[in-house]
Amino acid sequence: MTRPSLVARLAGVALAVAALAPAVAARAQQNFDTIQVRAIRVADGVHMLTGAGGNIALLSGPDGTILVDDQYAPLTPKILAAVKGVTPVPVKFLVNTHFHFDHTGGNENIAREGVVIVAHDNVRERMTKEKFYARFNRRDPPAPKGALPVVTFLDQVEFHLNGETIMAFHVANAHTDGDVMVKLLNADVVHTGDVFVRYGFPFVDSESGGSVLGMIPAIEKLLAITGPRTQYIPGHGAVATRTDVEAYLTMLRAIRDRTMAAIRQKRKLDDFVATRPLADYEAKFGASGFIKPAEILAQAWGELEAPKRK
Repeated sequence: MTRPSLVARLAGVALAVAALAPAVAARAQQNFDTIQVRAIRVADGVHMLTGAGGNIALLSGPDGTILVDDQYAPLTPKILAAVKGVTPVPVKFLVNTHFHFDHTGGNENIAREGVVIVAHDNVRERMTKEKFYARFNRRDPPAPKGALPVVTFLDQVEFHLNGETIMAFHVANAHTDGDVMVKLLNADVVHTGDVFVRYGFPFVDSESGGSVLGMIPAIEKLLAITGPRTQYIPGHGAVATRTDVEAYLTMLRAIRDRTMAAIRQKRKLDDFVATRPLADYEAKFGASGFIKPAEILAQAWGELEAPKRK
């Protein structure tokens, strides 16, 4: 019996990550009773709520409160309590940065409070459909009707509340195919969703339209519309600076450029990965974190080779 090639093995790993990441996250946080939701001030009228799952942005003021993402359903009471600890003004709008349920798990509960849920067109589309992973015989049912966004958009939508302009804009085929970032123009704060994260090398959901190569123009756009003092609320992790985002972009470009160079040299993926081509980024982004260097290199390799196979 021959040993499976690294390409085949990593392709399986990539599928496993895409299929099982939500389940693993949910299992890791089964005891939601122990989770504390904290409000961290980012700027005047802007807070980041942390608990379990993706970071939440909270914009408060007399005209109404806006949330960006809502973590898991069991945490909704704690999230709403944290909101009330910041402002007595009810939540009017909720923006979903993408469809993964560590960011949309509380949608149905939040909607029952009379909140209008807003997201990209593809978020609603993916939430309405069952997702089946044949390899693991795993089936994710459609989201309940009450959890679905009721306002969707293709490119960009703006809110005008509390003297602030809130711009939600789409970046194509990055973490998923429905990613939205939310920029608060006056506060100079951006919620990036999972296009920018601080847990290490990024998880790119290629099963749902995500692309390692697509992450690069998404981050380039983010940097193009922000400045030296912008504060970035990542999908996961601590509030970041421009320097942090620039370092993340440099890492993504290194993945693309080094992988393309190896392909042009007609090297094999197995041999390429064995040289640890991201060794200089492992200290900052982690060699043994959620996403291993070999996994994201295999994803990039597959994307870069795909045009040649057509």
